[in-house]
Amino acid sequence: MAVLLRVENLVKVFGGLRAVDGVSFEVEPGRLIGIVGPNGSGKTTLFNLISGVVKPTAGKIYLSDKRIDGLQPYEIFHRGIVRSYQIPRLFYGMSVRENSLLSPRDQIGESVLKAPIYSSWVRQEHELTGKSTELLEMLQLERLAGESASNLSGGQQKLLEIGRALMGNPSMLLLDEPTAGVSPKLAVEIFERIVDLQKRLRLTFLVIEHRLEVLFDYVESVHVMDKGKIIYSGSPSDVSKDQKVIDAYLGY
Repeated sequence: MAVLLRVENLVKVFGGLRAVDGVSFEVEPGRLIGIVGPNGSGKTTLFNLISGVVKPTAGKIYLSDKRIDGLQPYEIFHRGIVRSYQIPRLFYGMSVRENSLLSPRDQIGESVLKAPIYSSWVRQEHELTGKSTELLEMLQLERLAGESASNLSGGQQKLLEIGRALMGNPSMLLLDEPTAGVSPKLAVEIFERIVDLQKRLRLTFLVIEHRLEVLFDYVESVHVMDKGKIIYSGSPSDVSKDQKVIDAYLGY
């Protein structure tokens, strides 16, 4: 099968700290992959490198066989990689619907020349609104479409951020702790939504998560990081048997 994302010997040094230290892995299209590890192991820095928020000290990143490690975040977004953050970054003075409509690419109405010409962009706006409705229904947020984003619960804000990311028409989503700060029941519901989106839309997910008891029930494979390195890659059912993981992560 073709490889969607390929990371080769990726390194990021901050001062004397090697936050990411020679990381290599591949992700095939349509997969749901977990990234786990202790705090400070380099997981979020890895996401920042892939999404272009920071530049690597060394190494290469390929998306569909094209290098992206020298690109700006907006260029990587246009290539098809969209990420979320541990703390949702929503526009709280806007409605749920308005938040979802911010991220679609190539909106005609954003052009200074075409914005005054109603007929040039109205059809696209109707299509995007319809897509927003479908995604919010899938995430069980459509009944809240007119509500201010500030009125949503923590879990609903997480789901809205995922929905907004999906409106960008990505090929791959990087989700940074999508269940942080929510109840165990809602954490399961969020992962069920992720799996549903993966299957319906044939999306690829790379997910950082600390709730191993939830993550391992849904991901197909997992990478464990410690001190900037990947120390295990494989099945979630076997990860707890690996001695390096036991020593570095599980603590017994």
